[in-house]
Amino acid sequence: MSRSEPCLPVGDGLLGVCAEGSPQSVQKSGSVSDSSDIFSASASDTVGPSDVGGRAVGRQALAKRSTLPPLFSLNDIAYDAPPWLFSAALHMLAVILLGLAFFAPEVPEELLLQFDYRDNYKEDLSGTDVDVPLDLSQPDFKSALAPEEIPTLENSLANSTPEIRSPLLHTPLQTDAPPIRMALSGREHGMQQALLDAYGGTAGTQQAVLEALRWLARNQGNKGLWSMTGKYADGIGIENQEAATAMALIAFQGAGYTPHGDSKEPFTKIVSRAWKSLLDQQDENGNFFHTGRGHGQLYTQALCTIAICELYGMTQNEQYRKPAQRAIDYCVRIQAPEGGWRYFPGSGSDLSVTGWFVMALQSARMAGLSVPSPTLDRISEFLDSLSRQSGSRYSYQPNTAATLSMSAEGLLCRQYLGWSYSDSRLQQGADLLLENLPSWENGDRDAYYWYYATQVCHHMENRHWRTWNQTMRTVIPDNQVRKGRERGSWDPQGDRWGDAGGRLFVTCLSTYMLEVYYRHLPIYQLDLMSGRR
Repeated sequence: MSRSEPCLPVGDGLLGVCAEGSPQSVQKSGSVSDSSDIFSASASDTVGPSDVGGRAVGRQALAKRSTLPPLFSLNDIAYDAPPWLFSAALHMLAVILLGLAFFAPEVPEELLLQFDYRDNYKEDLSGTDVDVPLDLSQPDFKSALAPEEIPTLENSLANSTPEIRSPLLHTPLQTDAPPIRMALSGREHGMQQALLDAYGGTAGTQQAVLEALRWLARNQGNKGLWSMTGKYADGIGIENQEAATAMALIAFQGAGYTPHGDSKEPFTKIVSRAWKSLLDQQDENGNFFHTGRGHGQLYTQALCTIAICELYGMTQNEQYRKPAQRAIDYCVRIQAPEGGWRYFPGSGSDLSVTGWFVMALQSARMAGLSVPSPTLDRISEFLDSLSRQSGSRYSYQPNTAATLSMSAEGLLCRQYLGWSYSDSRLQQGADLLLENLPSWENGDRDAYYWYYATQVCHHMENRHWRTWNQTMRTVIPDNQVRKGRERGSWDPQGDRWGDAGGRLFVTCLSTYMLEVYYRHLPIYQLDLMSGRR
C-alpha cells in the first residue's frame, strides 16, 4: 500500500455506530441513520399471540350424531351456568392477579447508557457503562476501545475527601508483585472503566482517544512505521520515522493495545506491523536512532525505550525482554557527567531530553527490568542544579530561568524519583500548575506543558487533579478536529511547539493526556499499598 493511501478504509464522513449492547439490556438493538452520527435506539416490535377461533357445538347437535348420551364438557357450563357464576369467576381471577402483582419480587431493570460522538464532554461517567460508537460498516472497525463490562467501584472522584482515599485501595490487585509492577495494570480492559469512573473520565475523553487512534491508523506507512513529515497536513520538514513510530505506539499501548491482543481488533494488526518494523531498527548496542537531524537522536532513543519497556511490562513476553533491557543499558551508558542527557550520547544535559529518559527508566522499573540506582541518584543531583524557589520550579539548564513546561517536567521527575506526596516543594509546585490551567486561546496553547502537568496532577489526586481535570477533559476533546481528512487529530498551529513537532507530535501528546485516567496508576496510591506512606 502506498503512503498516500490510508491504511484503514475510513472515509472523511465516518459514521458513529453504537456497538451492540448487553444481551440483557433493556434496548435490544440500535439503529443509525445513513447521513448522521446520531445514535437512536429502536424498540423491537411486539407481536401478540394470534387469535384462534372455533365454532362451539351444542349438546343437541352432538346427541343427533351419537347413540350414547353426551359426555359432560365445558360446553355444559357455557350453555347452562347462570350468569352470576361468570361474574364470580371474573372477580376471583382479578383478586388472584392483584395478589400476585402485590407480592411478586422486584426484578432490577438493567439499563445501558449509550453515547455518541456528539455527547456532552463535560458529563461524568460515574456509575455508567460506556458503549463507544464505532463505524461497523467498515470491516476493520468491529470493537470498541474498552468493550468489556466491569464492576463500578464504590467511591468516585466527585465524592473523594481531601485525604488520599483512592478507589484503587478497594480493588483486588496482584498483591504478590511489587507495587511499581502494577503501575501499567490500569490499561487492562478490566480496569479501564473502573479508573475512568474513579478519576473523572467522560464519554468525550474516550471518544476522542478512539478518534485519535483511528487517525494514527490511517496514517501508518506501508512498512508499518509513521512519519514526522507525513502525508497529513502540518508535518515537519525533518523526517524521523523511529521517533514518530514510538510516539504512535505509546498512544496505542496507553489504551491497552499490543501485538498480543485480540487478533480481530484492527489496532492489534496496526501495532503488530509497527513493532515488527521498529524492532528491526534497534542495533546490537540498544540504539534505535538512524534517521533525522543529530539533535533528535536522544529524543528518539528515549521515546523508543519507553515504548519497548511498556510493551514488555504489559505482556511479560520474553521476546521483548532482551530488546527492552538492551535499550535501558544503552541509556545508562550514555548518561552525561552532569547526570542528564541532551542531544548526543554522553555529552551535555538539559531537562527537556532528561525528562523523557526519566520516563524511560520509570517504564523499565514498572516492567521489572534492571535500572541501576546510581543512575537515578545522578539524575536527582542534576535536578538540584535546575531547581528554583526551593525546588518548586525548574529551568531548562542550570543558567536559565524557570518556565512552566520545565517546572511541570521537573516535578514529574521528582515524583518518579521518590519525593513524597506531602513534600512542601511538590505541593507548591502543583499549586503553580493550577494557576495555569489549559486554555485554547491564541498564544496560550502549550501541549508539551499540559502533557507533563496532567501527569503531575493525576499523581497528586484530590484537589489538584479535580481542578486540572475539570478543565483538561473539556479543552482537549472540544478542540479535536471533527471532520475532514484530519479528523481525530489536533491542529498544531497556534501551539507553542507546533512548528517543531507538527501534527503527529501534538496529536500524540493530546492522546496521552486523555489516556491519563488508566495509563499509569497514581504513584502515591502504589506507595500506600507498599506501606511507604
